Amino acid sequence: MRNVYRDFLDLLPPRPLQVGTVLSISGEVFTVELPGGGILQARGQATVGQRVFVRDGLIEGAAPNLPVVVIAV
Repeated sequence: MRNVYRDFLDLLPPRPLQVGTVLSISGEVFTVELPGGGILQARGQATVGQRVFVRDGLIEGAAPNLPVVVIAV
């Protein structure tokens, strides 16, 4: 039997993987600044000033410290 709910979830786009810089830490919540200037809150492990990968409010790991190019579409 088909799972209609699973079929519906498959229609949604996957959560994007974003890169940002940790600005501050408050308990277990990290404030991350994205290259376009956006700010988000995330959970995980990092230090202030570290570049990290963030997906769906969770820090997935350290990102390489490479130059970022923002292209407006």
